[in-house]
Amino acid sequence: MTTAEPPRANAPSIAERAYRIRRHAVRMGEVQGQGYIAQALDIADVLATAYFHAMNYRPEDPAWEGRDRFLLSNGHYAIALYAALIEAGVIPEAEIETYGFDDSRLPMSGMAQYTPGMEMSGGSLGLGLSIAVGMALGLKRKQSSARVFVLFSDGELDEGSKWEAMMSAAHYRLDNIVAIVDVNNQQADGASSEVMAFEPLSDKVRAFGWHVQRIDGNDVDAVVAAFDAARDDAEPRPKMIIADTLMGKGVPFLEAREKNHFIRVEADEWRLALQALDAGRPA
Repeated sequence: MTTAEPPRANAPSIAERAYRIRRHAVRMGEVQGQGYIAQALDIADVLATAYFHAMNYRPEDPAWEGRDRFLLSNGHYAIALYAALIEAGVIPEAEIETYGFDDSRLPMSGMAQYTPGMEMSGGSLGLGLSIAVGMALGLKRKQSSARVFVLFSDGELDEGSKWEAMMSAAHYRLDNIVAIVDVNNQQADGASSEVMAFEPLSDKVRAFGWHVQRIDGNDVDAVVAAFDAARDDAEPRPKMIIADTLMGKGVPFLEAREKNHFIRVEADEWRLALQALDAGRPA
């Protein structure tokens, strides 16, 4: 079985991978001068752990049948997933310069037909977990050991389809689903918790029959432990990791913005953002 990161004495740490993912994302943002950069910065630690610790895949063969699937329900986070796929070697780093342009394999919203490693088109929010249920059922029926990882945002909890999918996953005992919800408490219309209150989220999801963990999604050790615990849970039930994250993580002037769901920054600020990331690079 091919793993995401074969053990090597000189392999980059997950924290280093997260730093690189953030840097790739900021460089793509600079190409267009705008984008969902704050989300990419907040979720980089989760993506680094997924791709370099938890998942099985083959960078040279993204359609390998035995792969773990990673579904991006929140399609506007595409820049974050592209950054992870670049770091994983699925997409060449040179394609950063094509981000968002016509005929690019890196459109601004994730589209499966264009991008290697993009398992679903995520423009309509709220659908990723439902698609994951279907994929997981199919893998079970084929007696595959592959798992389905699905990332969605706290804003998607506004959608009834999310809760229907949670109920279905538990009903069918889909222990091959690992869902990650990014709780950054921000969506286009304001604070997610004020647009539609969803707390106590852990209690609600647990009541649906899931294995649930709530963690600091920007603490790499906590993220690694959560993925390990999801893998090791022997009960026939789906797994959810609720990750509390900070928008703009790693770039102080973006962390401090009151509203950064979709951002535009001045030309010189991209350089400052890269400098901030470099200053905080893991030792």
